[in-house]
Amino acid sequence: MSAPVWKVTEGHLPLVISIPHGGELLPDWLVPRLTPAARERADTDWHMRRLYAFAAEQGASVVEASYSRYVIDVNRPGDGSSLYPGQATTTLCPVETFRGEPLYLQGDGPSAGEIDVRKREYWQPYHDALAAEIARLRGRHANVLVWEAHSIAGVLPRLFDGKLPELNIGTHGGASCAPAMRDAVIAAAAGSPFTWVADGRFKGGHITRHYGQPARGVHTIQLEMVQAVYMDEQAPFPYLPDAAERVQPVLRDMLDGALAAMAAL
Repeated sequence: MSAPVWKVTEGHLPLVISIPHGGELLPDWLVPRLTPAARERADTDWHMRRLYAFAAEQGASVVEASYSRYVIDVNRPGDGSSLYPGQATTTLCPVETFRGEPLYLQGDGPSAGEIDVRKREYWQPYHDALAAEIARLRGRHANVLVWEAHSIAGVLPRLFDGKLPELNIGTHGGASCAPAMRDAVIAAAAGSPFTWVADGRFKGGHITRHYGQPARGVHTIQLEMVQAVYMDEQAPFPYLPDAAERVQPVLRDMLDGALAAMAAL
């Protein structure tokens, strides 16, 4: 690997912005095995660091993956189990795009042994870094919020029917954070001009479910945002500053509300 698996920016607030799907890198050894659709990396959560730059500037920590989710999805359980049994979803080492296009040239998909290597070299280091940053902040604060920053195309028939609400809040059905924090984020979404849902199609991935332990002072909330809210969903997937400036105050209200509710616990 020529680049670190993860990047961490340490902050002082009890807040970690986790960006597990923002990685754009594809390792050199993998590229020759991939289809043109895979090389386009359309399923990346594009521009998350830029969209949440305001939080980092205010003192939030940021933990982000460097490599594409096509290498391995660090927001899926390491044992490969489904987060949404009975529904179409993505796997630990995906072999097709969200639209059902093959990622690998015929016969070049990862073997079980290769998946184990990817887990060891890409998946585990990301989780080690995230866990270490959470532990560092828990050493300074009674409670810590891990905010899972995600985005997705608004229409993906393989994964969901119709058009997705613009803001999709996930708290594993309320289990991953204190109720007052969930309520505060919902209130910010409800007061915004954007469509929203809480614990709908996307209830939170592995990180939200695994690290969210409110009784131990770690609260997790996922926001899956429709990409058209802040960027162009068509390649080359440019960031749209004017659109982003309309949603950033809502993100700020969500985070501020959750942090205020957490401080009152």
